[in-house]
Amino acid sequence: MLEIEKQVLNTINKYNLIEENDKIIVAVSGGPDSMCLLDILYNFKINNIKKYELYVAHVNHCIRKKAIDDEEYVKKYCEDKNLPCYIKRIDVNKLASDNKKGLEETGRKVRYTFFEELYNKLSANKIAIAHNNNDNAETVLMNIIRGTGIVGLNGIVPIRDNKYIRPIIECDRTKIEEYCKINNIIPRIDETNKVNDYTRNKIRNICIPYIKEELNSNIINNLKRLSDIAREENEYINKIIYENYNKIKIEENDKNIVVDLKEFNKLDIFIRKKMIFYIIGLLLGSPTGISKIHIDDIIKMCEKNIGNKYLTPNKSVKILLKNKKIFFLINTNLP
Repeated sequence: MLEIEKQVLNTINKYNLIEENDKIIVAVSGGPDSMCLLDILYNFKINNIKKYELYVAHVNHCIRKKAIDDEEYVKKYCEDKNLPCYIKRIDVNKLASDNKKGLEETGRKVRYTFFEELYNKLSANKIAIAHNNNDNAETVLMNIIRGTGIVGLNGIVPIRDNKYIRPIIECDRTKIEEYCKINNIIPRIDETNKVNDYTRNKIRNICIPYIKEELNSNIINNLKRLSDIAREENEYINKIIYENYNKIKIEENDKNIVVDLKEFNKLDIFIRKKMIFYIIGLLLGSPTGISKIHIDDIIKMCEKNIGNKYLTPNKSVKILLKNKKIFFLINTNLP
């Protein structure tokens, strides 16, 4: 077994990413990362190192002329290995333009929508994504630049929602490329990764190489260590948030969450801010679109303790003070 295979197996076992008889959809673009992931999981399967079912999902974004070659490449690999392969073609450029959304954002949404469709269709229970250690470093650095706070330092987690797994998240890109060469895998190369039009590409192609050369040659692993520490601290903070939430919660359902205003105001300011993010996340599935200034405004409103006042930090949620309670409401479902 190669060193990288041992590393992947260690990651799988450490985070309990794969269990007996799992049904796993592997997201495969045809690039080095996803081909390495697929090949390793395939070898684990046929050598009975792990017992599971594998399915391959490929999305042709129809952006590049060579995208059809990527599609055929993934299809041929799956045919040779007798792996079921599911392919979706969609003109992401047109879709982004029609919806007035960014190309990256649209592409990601298309991919994950397709993965979820397959997940339900195949009664799968895991979706394997080929993020690696370098991707994690780029994400952490990008989040630092954006000022996302401690949560952004988490980087890319090994498992999310007990469904999305990242078995090669602790593998360096150089080792992945080396694995492909050793195993005669000639992956498809997306030339747009070298074009510095996007923030991530600038971080990957300009910032990190400069830091490695001029400041710290071990920047990739140092950022991994930072994300590991941040993840541990966030897990502890989330535990405290959950405990306090259950103490002050009065009502919780799909439409609204009600908490005791007096007890909320007794909490430490840090916990109150985190609590607001947590509650809005419970209601909407994610606190996306809620910024620091929104949180500060909600805190001030609660501290003034004036009834029948409300704020709408975004179009999806309303926060209302009434009868010494804080109502977190979806849309306009006022009590």
